[in-house]
This record gives sequence, C-alpha cells and structure tokens, in this order.
Amino acid sequence: MMVSEFLPIPDKDYFPISEVADLCKVKTHTLRFWEKEFKDLSPVKKKGNRRYYQRKDILLVRRIRSLLYTEGLTISGAKKNLLQKEKKYFQDSNQETIRELKDILKDLDNIN
Repeated sequence: MMVSEFLPIPDKDYFPISEVADLCKVKTHTLRFWEKEFKDLSPVKKKGNRRYYQRKDILLVRRIRSLLYTEGLTISGAKKNLLQKEKKYFQDSNQETIRELKDILKDLDNIN
C-alpha cells in the first residue's frame, strides 16, 4: 500500500497561503507565481489582500506540482494537460447527459 506524499487536507473552508504551501510542499512564492500562470488557480482575497485558498485550489496545486515535478512537464505542458483533462470531463459529462435525455425521450414515447 502506497502512503500519500501529502498531509491530509483539514476539514475547513479557507486556508492561508502558508498552510497551503505546507500542505502541497511548495514555497509561497511558487504559489503566487502559479496563480499568474494557471487561470483556474485563483484564491479568494480578503482583508489586506490576503490570499485564502479553498479545498479545490489545494487539489489543483497538488496536481500542478505533480505535473511539473513528478511528470517533468513544462508550465506550458502542464497547462495543456489540465485543459485536456477539463475538456474530457465536459465531453464525458455531455455524453452522460445525452444518454439520460435519450432515456427520457424513450420513456415519453412509450407513454403515448
């Protein structure tokens, strides 16, 4: 059984940048740089322009870190990989929706 290289994400809504850096094993300046490079990484900014990340942001940072540090992709390659995964997700989601609509149409047709 493989042990996760990351600490579990605590059960709360918002995380300061220093905590995210610890949870994702990256430096805070790296997180700020990635925010500029990856449009989907956009923490909420509150009081005094402080960044607060959500669980989805932490998962994305971990994915970006894996793409760059483990898989050896460039920033550009990581962006393309994330975009392809996003497109595939929506394609799969659309296919499921189409199947559900077809089933509904069949049911309606059987009623008449």
